[in-house]
Amino acid sequence: MKRHESLAPFSREHHHALILAQLLKTDAPEYKGLPIDIKGKISYAVNLFHDSLKEHFRKEEIMLDSVQYCHADIRKLREEIIAEHAQLTGYFLTLEKSDNPEYSINTLGIALELHIRKEERVLFPLIQQKCSEETLIRIGSL
Repeated sequence: MKRHESLAPFSREHHHALILAQLLKTDAPEYKGLPIDIKGKISYAVNLFHDSLKEHFRKEEIMLDSVQYCHADIRKLREEIIAEHAQLTGYFLTLEKSDNPEYSINTLGIALELHIRKEERVLFPLIQQKCSEETLIRIGSL
């Protein structure tokens, strides 16, 4: 399904977050220009969180508030997504203090990828199917 133009900015931001998720997972391939050591990956992840992902989560939650009444399944997913944002935020905020950084970055990478896949494959198609065009257009102005 083609992404509605009002949701496309979220998907574009997801692309960068998916690269981060892959970078953090155990046995990740090297990405040109991105860190290859654990300390560098942690620093990169924490900086990306503070520079863009935290704001991305906030914008998604505003968007979810505006579409939650389109369908019961969207309301349910809204609660899951918000809980996942809180969990992911906790992972990012404790990453630098981890006693087992390799495990922590792998856990974060897996959780971040699963979260984004849920939004892209489940939430966004459901929003496009169940919300009116007027509601979809309104998302673009949030």
